[in-house]
Amino acid sequence: MTYLPRAFFDRETPIVARALLGQRLVRVLDGQRLSGLIVETEAYGGPDDEASHAFRRTPRSAIMFGPPGHAYIYFIYGMYFCLNAVTEADGQPGAVLIRALAPQEGLALMRGRRGNVPDRRLADGPGKLCRALGITRDQNGLDLTTSAALFIEAGEAIADEQIAATPRIGVRGDASAREQPWRFVWRSEQM
Repeated sequence: MTYLPRAFFDRETPIVARALLGQRLVRVLDGQRLSGLIVETEAYGGPDDEASHAFRRTPRSAIMFGPPGHAYIYFIYGMYFCLNAVTEADGQPGAVLIRALAPQEGLALMRGRRGNVPDRRLADGPGKLCRALGITRDQNGLDLTTSAALFIEAGEAIADEQIAATPRIGVRGDASAREQPWRFVWRSEQM
C-alpha cells in the first residue's frame, strides 16, 4: 500500500483531477477496507471559477484554501455527501470532486449500504460513492496522505486515449464555468 504523497495534490487542480483517474480510494470502516479505482473526477478552482465553492470564501469552503491533500466533504440537497481532495499550494484554493469509483474491495458492505443495485452502480455518482463507503462530514478535513480511515493509494497510470474531458455536470456560473472541460472520465471496461 502506497499513499499518494502531498506533492501529488500540490499541483494545478485540473492536472490533479486527470491524474486521480486510476488511483485507488480507500475507506477503512469498522476495520474493513472498502475501495475502488477512481474513474470520474471534476476540477474546481478558486476565485476565478464561478462554479467553485471557493469563488467566495466561506466557513465551509475555507478548507479549500488550506494545505493540499486533505478531504473536503460537504452536504448537498439535504441528503448527499460529496468527497473532494484539496489541491494547489497552501493559500491557493482548489479541489477535485471524486465523482465515481469502480468498486474493488468490500463489495458486500457496499451492497449493504446501497441496497440492491448492480456492483457497477454502487459508487457511480458522488453521493452514491459516499454512501457506499460510509463517508460523511465526520471525515471532513482528514489528511488523505496520512489518515488510516480515508486515503488514496497509488494505482495505475491511464493512457490519454482512455480519458474523456468534458464540461462539468450541473454547475452554475458564467459561460466559462459551465463550459470548462474539467470533468475527466476513464473510458474503460471498469465501468
